[in-house]
Amino acid sequence: MQLSVKGQQLDVGDALRTHVSETLSRILDKYFGDAIEVAVTVSRHAHLYRAVVSAHVGRGIQLEAQGEAKDPYPAFDAAADRLSTRLRRYKRRLRDHNNKSVEGASLPAQQYILAGEGPEETGDESNEDGQPAVVAEMTTEIPTLTVSEAVMRMDLGNLPAMMFRNSAHSGLNMIYRRSDGNIGWLDPRGNRGG
Repeated sequence: MQLSVKGQQLDVGDALRTHVSETLSRILDKYFGDAIEVAVTVSRHAHLYRAVVSAHVGRGIQLEAQGEAKDPYPAFDAAADRLSTRLRRYKRRLRDHNNKSVEGASLPAQQYILAGEGPEETGDESNEDGQPAVVAEMTTEIPTLTVSEAVMRMDLGNLPAMMFRNSAHSGLNMIYRRSDGNIGWLDPRGNRGG
């Protein structure tokens, strides 16, 4: 496992690095085997410390958890507990998904980041017609999943929304977290078979 522990505007000592490494090794070995890459960021926000744990545990499976507390150790422990809970909840489905994963089960797509509007904008980052300019362009994968697998991935990655190719009919679908906490599902083709 490749582990990186960073502090944002604070010094992360060797004791915290050791604690993070031992805790994450124990959790990931128990539920998933060995993760590919794990990044831990500890930062201070007002009077609280925030720890964010981001783990890449398998092909296309990214988990994220965060915790807050008055000290860095309890903040990390809270994030590790959330990560452990998610892994325990989804362990069987993650294992089954990795076993049936097929090469080419995802579709490449372009992803764009647009310059936002704000009071500090000088107009330098917009086109002639007033539309925002493309600031970044990258390629991302659109996985082929069932709706429940997509919801699981969105929950594991702590994402606000996710696009996927529905394995039932190969159409593009979108799920998102609604303001009331429930999951919304957009399926333009519906459950028609063709």
